[in-house]
Amino acid sequence: MTFRNGLDSLLRPEDSVLVLIDHQPYQLANLNSHDPQAVVNNTTALAKTAKVFGVPTILTSVIAGRGGLIFKHVTDVFPGQEVIDRTFINTWEDKAVVDAVKATGRKQLIIAGLWTEICVAMPAIQAAGEGWDVTVVTDASGGTSVEAHEVAIQRMITGGINMITWLALAAEWQRDWARLETAAPLTQVMIDHVGGSGIAYMWEQQLLNTPVSAED
Repeated sequence: MTFRNGLDSLLRPEDSVLVLIDHQPYQLANLNSHDPQAVVNNTTALAKTAKVFGVPTILTSVIAGRGGLIFKHVTDVFPGQEVIDRTFINTWEDKAVVDAVKATGRKQLIIAGLWTEICVAMPAIQAAGEGWDVTVVTDASGGTSVEAHEVAIQRMITGGINMITWLALAAEWQRDWARLETAAPLTQVMIDHVGGSGIAYMWEQQLLNTPVSAED
């Protein structure tokens, strides 16, 4: 196995392309590896983070007429963007999706989707075998059981695929808080989607803007 280490192995927004796969009602209905609400939150946060950093994002569904439309939380982040609807279970066998990814000119392929063991694992394994630098966002994905999700992750790691969570990815893309053009919008994403940390930040701002009285 080729070990992923060194500065060059970290993810960079200018080299990244994100593919969100099958975040649809049918798949969510049998999501048992995670709290469904958390997956919707994390996927929305991931989509917003990609937009903050200008990372091209491909949205794809499978037979949406039966399985339902991509979550509105996600499509609202990219208003008017086409969702590529497939019949292939394996996204990487769908020419329209692969062509859209190749057209970005990026080589760091980031994938999240439902379900991990099927709709994430198959394209990740195929793309990695074709030379793509593949990363899976585990907490914006989910499987039909905890076992299914975890076995899929183990299988992909064996195939040389990188694993990350959405907030870790955001930090890797940001890398330096002195990058002010993305620091403020990323902070807003964190306020909206990181729960306690977002609340703590808001509290900090409240305290900093609260005058200290003479009695204090």
